[in-house]
Amino acid sequence: MTKRLSPLRRVVTGHNEQGQSIIIEDGAPPRVARVQARPGYAMANVWRTASCPSNVHDADSILEHKGVLPPKHGTVIRVIDIPPEPKDPEELEKVLHATFRELYPDADHTKDKAVHQGMHKTATVDYAIVLAGSITAIMDEDETILNAGDILIQRGTNHAWSNRSEGMCRIAFVLVDGRFE
Repeated sequence: MTKRLSPLRRVVTGHNEQGQSIIIEDGAPPRVARVQARPGYAMANVWRTASCPSNVHDADSILEHKGVLPPKHGTVIRVIDIPPEPKDPEELEKVLHATFRELYPDADHTKDKAVHQGMHKTATVDYAIVLAGSITAIMDEDETILNAGDILIQRGTNHAWSNRSEGMCRIAFVLVDGRFE
């Protein structure tokens, strides 16, 4: 049996009318998306910015967010809980297809002739921070195991994530809008 991860907590700061810093929100992210075909998989978009530089007083707009990509010239932070990957290749293809179809239709999902069915790329610079468990980061020609505390800088490359362990993995992603030149 796979051990469950603790609930996510989002703390948002702001200012009161006197300009003093305060905590304006403390609780769960406003929306956690799950994929019925992939039990245990959960994706929580935590916050986003619509521009860079960002107005620090902009209201929360994360509920407007769809797909994998951040807004043009913006950012998004999300936390994904990834259960162990199915060993059966057909089941793996089924759960990954459902995940991309339901949550990430805007990703360049390059599953054909790929080293892993979850291969995709985005025009973003991503900071991937493993919070719990372990995950294998797969590139076209390389792969590496990341453990809790490890950070991967994803720079628009074709890649996939594979939880080959027996336990859950929690990974935070900060996606920064980018471009290919």
